[in-house]
Amino acid sequence: MNDKEYEATLRELQIELGRLQQSVRDSGRRVAIVFEGRDAAGKGGGIRRFTENLSPREHRVVALAKPTETELGQWYFQRYIAQLPNAGEIVFFDRSWYNRAVVEPVMGFCTPTQHKQFMNTVGSFESLITQDGIELVKLWFAITKEEQKQRFHDRQTDPLRQWKTSPIDKQAQSKWADFTRYATKMVTSTSFEYAPWTVIRTDKKRIARLESIRTVLNAVPYRKRPNRRSSLLALNKEVVTTIASDAKVSAV
Repeated sequence: MNDKEYEATLRELQIELGRLQQSVRDSGRRVAIVFEGRDAAGKGGGIRRFTENLSPREHRVVALAKPTETELGQWYFQRYIAQLPNAGEIVFFDRSWYNRAVVEPVMGFCTPTQHKQFMNTVGSFESLITQDGIELVKLWFAITKEEQKQRFHDRQTDPLRQWKTSPIDKQAQSKWADFTRYATKMVTSTSFEYAPWTVIRTDKKRIARLESIRTVLNAVPYRKRPNRRSSLLALNKEVVTTIASDAKVSAV
């Protein structure tokens, strides 16, 4: 896809996102979109393409820092509940409560008991919020080990992106198998009928950004433009996979 094709398609999809936001605002609906994935998989860049032309009054991006001492003493989901969407609002979670499913156990930030408890209760939590009317979309950005390594190198050599580097980056490659094991368990065990996971292959950033927008536009009902191209919202099945609750995932 050349620059002209990409920009034209992105513009068309962002117009549809504007229509979706208008629908959510006018109807008072609440939409939460979760972005998860390995470090350097493109979550932040993807979210920027979602939000750069949306009204700032009706959307928020939530990227929480590590828990405070007070938050460590709370129910695990408590600080995330405070960030859930209000009526007429779309909230984009740049990482979410699913930190406890992958990053925390791999890095030793939670105990095995805490991880097990999370896995046993997250379904109930998401059932409660979706039954209350929140529309929840969950995206997992998958990246290959080789591409992640290259992106880490690009971050370190680009002054504009060095802020993205973290101590965890240094362990992401050495702990690749551990991340794979926990991520695979998460995606297969917490893909519920009312809140499934969609895996998006992100080695090709531009295609991944377009497909993630298409995934959300297909998942959240709104009134589409009557004159839009019929193929605009068609998903690339080689890039996008919605996970059934009993599915086997080969690579995340």
